[in-house]
Amino acid sequence: MSDEIDFDEILGKYHSDPYEYVDIFASHTGKVRFLVEEGSSIEAVSGEWKHIPGTALFEITRERNPKKVTALTNGVVSSLCSEHEGCFVEAGEKLMTIRHPLKKKEIIESILKEVLFIFHAPERAKYFFSLDVQSRIEKKSAREVSIKPGDEIIIMSLMKRDTPVYYSGEKGVIHSVYFTPGVSVDQGAPLIGVCPADKLPLIKKIITRVKADWDKKE
Repeated sequence: MSDEIDFDEILGKYHSDPYEYVDIFASHTGKVRFLVEEGSSIEAVSGEWKHIPGTALFEITRERNPKKVTALTNGVVSSLCSEHEGCFVEAGEKLMTIRHPLKKKEIIESILKEVLFIFHAPERAKYFFSLDVQSRIEKKSAREVSIKPGDEIIIMSLMKRDTPVYYSGEKGVIHSVYFTPGVSVDQGAPLIGVCPADKLPLIKKIITRVKADWDKKE
């Protein structure tokens, strides 16, 4: 991680295009029927317990079992792969892209992902902190918990089997947690962001600068 950040360049990028482009893929093989059009506004899942589903994006039918897939993020459908309408697609086929407007907090997290060491999920599975790490987080906070390479930090729960996951990365404190315990995470998705202790002032500087810049804009 560099000690110097070109704030003007980074912030300029988010000022000119303050969006995240989220690609949506077929969850499994099946026949696709789109339920939105290009330009449609999309509402994300909501409610106190996330019990209100988001906008229905498409329906995919396999073995006569139709399944509606709903949005997890809000935004606008910026592109739609309409050539797949009424056709069979393979799992993982790209179906559309949602342009999601970034909030200040999301912009900060996006910038931090570029400067923190990101530890990724090795498999699509559910994840939990190990008992030792969870105990230390409860006594302090995640940002006061130091980890180093070789530490057993996370438990991966897959096919009713729990497997310890050992940390491999820079020694530091757990600055950001990107997963919810017990909720499935895709392979390669970020689990935690780690910051070496001596770089924490730089991280604070990033957060302060982005907050000040966006408050001025708003």
